[in-house]
Amino acid sequence: MDDTQLLRYSRHLLLDALGPDAQERFAASRALVVGVGGLGNPAAQFLASAGVGRITLVDADSVDLTNLQRQILFSMDDVGAPKVEAAARRLAAINPEPVYVRIANRIGSAELAALAAEADVVLDCTDNFATRHDINRACVDARVPLVSGAAVRFDGQVAVFDARDPASPCYHCLFGEGEELEETRCATMGVFAPLVGIVGATQAAEALKLIAGVGTSLAGRLLLLDALAMEWRSLRVPRDPVCPVCGTGTAP
Repeated sequence: MDDTQLLRYSRHLLLDALGPDAQERFAASRALVVGVGGLGNPAAQFLASAGVGRITLVDADSVDLTNLQRQILFSMDDVGAPKVEAAARRLAAINPEPVYVRIANRIGSAELAALAAEADVVLDCTDNFATRHDINRACVDARVPLVSGAAVRFDGQVAVFDARDPASPCYHCLFGEGEELEETRCATMGVFAPLVGIVGATQAAEALKLIAGVGTSLAGRLLLLDALAMEWRSLRVPRDPVCPVCGTGTAP
C-alpha cells in the first residue's frame, strides 16, 4: 500500500482483527451486488469505501424520483439514468481505486452463474423471490458465499448462506421455491427509509467479514429486525438434507 492508501484505510488498519492483511484481501477480492436499490446502495458504498478491488453492479432499472427517499447514492441529477451508471459514478467519487463493472440489463440464469463463479462473495439486494432463488442456485453451484437481505415496511432481515460449508443451509432451505409465500415489495407496501440503510450496511459487514476471514458470520442464522421496536432477533436455520438445491433432493 502507498501512503495515500495507508491514510485512506487507516481506521481498518488499526483494528487487530483486520490490519494490513485483511486490507490486502479486500483489495484482491471481487464482490457481486445484484440489485442497486435501497439495499444495494449502502452495501455497495461500504464495499467501495473499504477498498474491495472489483465490484460488479447488476440492475436493469433507472433512477426514479421515488428512489431518492432511501437510495442514498442518487441525487435529482440522476433521475432517469441507469442505476448502475449513477451508482458507479458516485462510488468512484468516494473511492476511485476499485474497478466498477456495470451491468444494466436483465440477466438470465447462465449469465448469473458465470458472474457468481467469478466472485468471492455475492450480495443479494433484490426484491423478488424468483431472482433470489436464481442467485441462490448460482452461488450453491459456484460454492460462493451469499449474503441475503430484505426490507419492507418496518421489517428487515439478513442471512448468510455459505455453500463452502457442508453444514450451512442455502436460501432454498429457508424459503422453498414454489411455496405459498406472500411477496411484499416496498413499491406497494412502503418501507422505512433508514431500515434499508441498516440492512444494507449489515450485508456489507457480513461480506467484508467473509472476505477477511474474521469473526463469526451469520451462516446458519436469520437475523430479523423490527425497526418500530428497534429489536433484533436471531433464529437458527438448519440445512435441509433433502433440499433440491444444496441437498440430495429426495427423502431417505
